[in-house]
Parts: sequence; C-alpha cells; structure tokens
Amino acid sequence: MYRLSVVLSLLVAACVAEQKFPPGFKFGAATAAYQVEGAWNVSDKSPSIWDTFTHENPDFIADKSNGDVACDSYRLWETDIAVAKDMGLHFYRFSVSWPRLLPNGYSNYVSEDGKRYYNNLINGLIENGIEPVVTLYHWDLPQKLQDLGGWTNPELARLFEDYAKVAFGLFGDRVKTWITFNEPVIICDAAYETGRMAPGIVLPGIGTYICAKVVVLAHARAYRLYDTKFRAQYQGKVGLTDQHLWCEPKNSDEVENAELIRNLLALYAYPIYSKTGGWPPSVEKLIAEKSEKEGYSRSRLPTFTQEEIELIKGTYDFYGLNYYTSRMVETAQPGQYLYWPMTGSSEFGLALSPDPSWTNGHDWLISFPPGIRRQLHWLKQQFGDIEFKILENGYSTAEPVMFDEERVNYYKDHLEQVLLAINEDKVNVTAYTAWSLIDNFEWINGYTSRFGLVNIDFNDPDRKRTPRASAHYYAAVIKSHSLDLPHHSRGFLKILFDKIIT
Repeated sequence: MYRLSVVLSLLVAACVAEQKFPPGFKFGAATAAYQVEGAWNVSDKSPSIWDTFTHENPDFIADKSNGDVACDSYRLWETDIAVAKDMGLHFYRFSVSWPRLLPNGYSNYVSEDGKRYYNNLINGLIENGIEPVVTLYHWDLPQKLQDLGGWTNPELARLFEDYAKVAFGLFGDRVKTWITFNEPVIICDAAYETGRMAPGIVLPGIGTYICAKVVVLAHARAYRLYDTKFRAQYQGKVGLTDQHLWCEPKNSDEVENAELIRNLLALYAYPIYSKTGGWPPSVEKLIAEKSEKEGYSRSRLPTFTQEEIELIKGTYDFYGLNYYTSRMVETAQPGQYLYWPMTGSSEFGLALSPDPSWTNGHDWLISFPPGIRRQLHWLKQQFGDIEFKILENGYSTAEPVMFDEERVNYYKDHLEQVLLAINEDKVNVTAYTAWSLIDNFEWINGYTSRFGLVNIDFNDPDRKRTPRASAHYYAAVIKSHSLDLPHHSRGFLKILFDKIIT
C-alpha cells in the first residue's frame, strides 16, 4: 500500500501545468575518471594522487576502499554508452585522467593506450548521438607532479597548459565543450584545510590560497591557448565549474556574513567572470587584515599582478555550476561545527548548518531546492547575463535502493527551480547535468554513498548496471523536454510499478 501511494503521488506531481524547457536546452549525466574507470595500473598509466592517497590511507575512506577497479569503465565503456543512450542523454560529461594520457605528467610522452581509450569513448558516444563533454581535471593529479609540490607549485599552471594542449589537439575536432577544472574549492580548500582529501597535506590558510592562485592561472592559460590555437578550427567552448553552496543568513544580524561566504565560494569565479578581475574585494580585504594582525609580511592570499589580472579576466565561454545543498550562516561559538570544505568558516569565524526545516538527506547533502534558483540569480547579479550550465546536481543514498523515491523527488524539485530561474529570473541556463550516471567511488565515502541513476553491483565481477526508478524518471523528462508528464504517466508509472514488484 505504501509503495502504491508513492506511485500515485508521483502521478499527481506529474499532472501539473505545462513546464517545458526552452528549445535547445540539453540534459546530460556525469562521471569522473578516478571514480569509475578502475584500471589504475593498466598499461603505462602512472599513479594519481588518489591512487596514492587511498592506498596509503585506507582508514580515511569510509569503507577502506579505493578506485582500483571502481565501475571498471575502462573495460566497460561501451556498456556505459548503452546506458546513456537508453536514457536518451543529450550529452555525457566525463573526465580525462591526466596520468592515463600523460603518464609522466609532462607532454613529452603521450600514452598510446590512454589515447586509444578516450578516442574509443568519444567516438562511441558520437556514433550513438551523445555529445561528449570533457573535464580536463577532476582531482586526479599525476603523483609525479605532486612530488614537485602539486598545486602549490606555480609551474603547475604551465604544465596544465601543456596537458590541455595535448587534449585539445587529440580530441578537439570532436569535443566541443571543455571544462578545465572541476570544483577548485575541493582541489584547494577541502584538500589543504583538512588533509582528508588527496594529496592529504594539511596547510590551512596557506596551501589553500597558494593552490587557489595556481589553479586559476592554470585555467586561464588553458583557455587562452584554446582561444588562440584551436577555436578558429574547432569552434568549441571552454569554462570551468565551481561548486556553490547557497548561504542564507540565520538571522537578520548575519546578512553581511552570509554575503561574505557567498563571495568566498566565488573566490575562483571573480578573477574570471567579474568586470574588474582579481579576488572578491571583501574576501581579499579581510584576509589581508587578518594576515597583518598575525604578523605576516604580506597577505596569505597571494595577490595578482595587473598582467595576471588581465590574463585571467574574461577566460570563459560559460559558467559551470555544481549545486547540491545549502546552509545557514551564523557567527561561530567556541567548538561549533564548521562546514569542512571551506577555508572561510575557520578564517572568518563563521559556522554553517542546515535549517531544521529543510528536507533531510544522506550525510552532508541536505535538500533545499530553492537554493539552486537563488544561487543562479545571485551569480547573474554578480557577473551579468552570461550562459550558465548546471554541470552537477544530484542526490545520494546510503543503500543501493532501486525504487529511489527520494532521488526522484530531489531531481523533480530542483528541475522545477531551474525552470523558475529561466522563466521568472531570466537566467540563461542552457544545460542540466545529473550526478551521477552510475554509482561510483565517492571519494572519502568510498562505496557507502550511492549517487547513481543506475545501480552498480560492486560484488559482480562484471559490475552489472541496473537503472533505478530515477533513471526512468529522468529519461521521461528528457523525452518530453518537460516536467509535465501526463502523456507519459501511464507508461512511466508502469515502469516504476514493475520495478517495485520485481
């Protein structure tokens, strides 16, 4: 009876006023190399920082697992394409593994095996009518480059440019959307603030900010390279994607603090997307003042030269947004929990916590759908009427449930807010990406956190893939190009009901 009531509630939810997405709006799903490929030491691939981190620090991972095999997508890439095609995806976002393509980290040696693998994947997607959307860096730095200092070594900006040149040259004739970096806030803030993400080095307030400048410069160099050497021939688009946490003031006294955290989360966006360039002024000012009080000879947040400001400013063709959850901001009390991936929570003495009225989720992922609309509106106010692509949005569960009602509701509720942003706020959103296509190795959560539209049986040597109810729901949205599904409801509900009883 309970499950039948769920199905009926979905029918009622589907029968709403017409909610069409704009013509040309694209739907996709995403994965990342380390999380799905496996084959960590196949052929001439060298170790990444996540290979090293998980092998040397298994206790840091919830289930002591790693990505050595993961979803075995290195071997099962054709199966992944079939899953994407069955869902009707317009595009599939995946990442290139730097140490698989360039085992030495340097561009002097390109792996034939790595080249073959990504060519097969790209060609296979295109042959099945699916656009490849490629991320150059989704956290798996070659360990050989980490040994040189990783993202705190300024030389990494040039080495990333060299890596990008190889990728653009090999795949740019077919890949028309490139993402340079996925979530610099994790690459720098989460990694160096806590040491609980690869490379596992704790340098709070120092390494974090050095990393931030190097990553932003690396992005800019890759963009300028594409602009000057590849754009005329290939006519593609290049951007990066930031993770944003929408922040609400907990009370009227915290309005300025909430805005400060919003600006802090835009640390990697201001140099690129703002009219003036450089760091967010409020963040730069406060860190400089605090650094002086602490006795530093200069700010811990490295400044940009005017030449660097001009190099970075305007290096975008779109804004990539990853959004999952929101938080309330308040002045921290002694011992109060601080939201861990963010430097500013400790830097500025601010605590972030979910509102008790928001829908519960798994672990850190508390669902607050209005947050995605408010974040899009805020970004438009800050950076103007530019193109936005939602490049990650999704929901995790602790168990591999197949009739995943919570995930279906999460997607429906967030897509409704995206439509409101488009129709009411006139935000130019052109794409939506579900995270993730399949269950995968979810970083420090290992395999205890399931984000997949498609279930992976990790006990099966062939990693059997089985679509969840959310996959059928998302396929129906894509097919109808709408959240209004009455004309699909009978077939849609039959699919869900069949899934329940089987």
